[in-house]
Amino acid sequence: MIKLHQTKQLQMWQKAKELRLKYFKEVQTAKEQGKTLVLVDSGSFIELPAGLGGYACLEGHPYGATVGMDLDFARECAEATEARGYARDLCVYTRNFWGSMFLNRYYFGGEFPKPDFTIKRSLCDTESKWLQVCCEHFHIPSFYIDFPLYPDSRTDKEDIDYLATQMNDCIEWMEKITHKEYDDEQLVRAARNEFRTTSLWAEICALNKAIPAPLDQKTIYTLYFPTVVSRYQDETVHFYEELLAEVKDRVANNIAALATERCRLWDDGIPPWYFLRLYRYLESYGAVVLGSIYTYTLHGAWADQTDGSWGRARTPEERGMPLKTREDALRALSLWYLEKPIYQGMCLPVSKNKQLLRIIKEWHIDGTMMHLNRGCEGLVLGQMENRLALLKEHNPVTIYEGNSADKREFDESQVMDRLDAFMESLGMKKLDS
Repeated sequence: MIKLHQTKQLQMWQKAKELRLKYFKEVQTAKEQGKTLVLVDSGSFIELPAGLGGYACLEGHPYGATVGMDLDFARECAEATEARGYARDLCVYTRNFWGSMFLNRYYFGGEFPKPDFTIKRSLCDTESKWLQVCCEHFHIPSFYIDFPLYPDSRTDKEDIDYLATQMNDCIEWMEKITHKEYDDEQLVRAARNEFRTTSLWAEICALNKAIPAPLDQKTIYTLYFPTVVSRYQDETVHFYEELLAEVKDRVANNIAALATERCRLWDDGIPPWYFLRLYRYLESYGAVVLGSIYTYTLHGAWADQTDGSWGRARTPEERGMPLKTREDALRALSLWYLEKPIYQGMCLPVSKNKQLLRIIKEWHIDGTMMHLNRGCEGLVLGQMENRLALLKEHNPVTIYEGNSADKREFDESQVMDRLDAFMESLGMKKLDS
């Protein structure tokens, strides 16, 4: 007899979907509403334009992923990009974004929105060239922020000064090209929201240590979306405050994401967005996927807790840092970003190993599945080293190959066979068998 956990629909689910659609609509109608439209790459400083007044940020990654869910449009975009001589093994988000831009078709209707300018940083080589091509296509200016990318957190005064100075230069540059007077109070507000949002998200993800888990990965993909595109907004903070309260209630009352939870899995890498039903398929074995470094740490702020566990980082204000002036905000933002390096494994796989081994222990993980994603070579780099580190600590691992947003490079039957074999190796049988 399989023990069944109590479960119910997440109340904030619909609100999360509404925020996602609202974001894409705001991008689409920004110019009509007299707003500045800023094109940014992953992890860029989307708080900086806040002082300009009304603005919207077009973030390339969520758009590329969304296009990838539509097989027909994704193929058109990929082929439009490849027809211009760009390689098929290039970042798939880039190919989807460029293709939509080249076709002048916005996925949510109408022409592709023309940004006013771009702000970019160096997360990876492709990211830097991604926005360069966009600037050349639209004939728009760009500001580049040189972000020190370390394998671990850095809080040296020199690094903070270096980053804060560049952000201030960016503000002065935006004033010149937009002919708008910058409002420092709006920057302070946006920074405060950034800290609160990313701290809240880490606290929510940490609650998934509970048995049974209150959230599953497929749901988390929708829930974490606002951290990527609108973490500087009041509405986003309120959303995560409400979500935190609901998830805490689920933990307190043993409300599970999956009623039949009997196996807890970890996900490594970006998923095949067109095949998210793989998570539902695993549920047929009683397996719940708890999350990934991709969803937990992209814009989640983590820190060591007093009991030695991994949990939310305290915001700069909670640590006594002032947050009243432009200088205060820029220095606090610099510290916040430097303390939270994105995808440490892109710099040094051993750093990601430490993260994974910690997660396996604290989240009570029974096995890990790794997507060898041809759509993002940066994140795949070092995965085999990560696999060996997990196996050494007796955490079972399965791998499957594919592409996060290009189904031309995905063999569904092969992936399903691998998942079946993996569950069998864990001693799991389908619940209906």
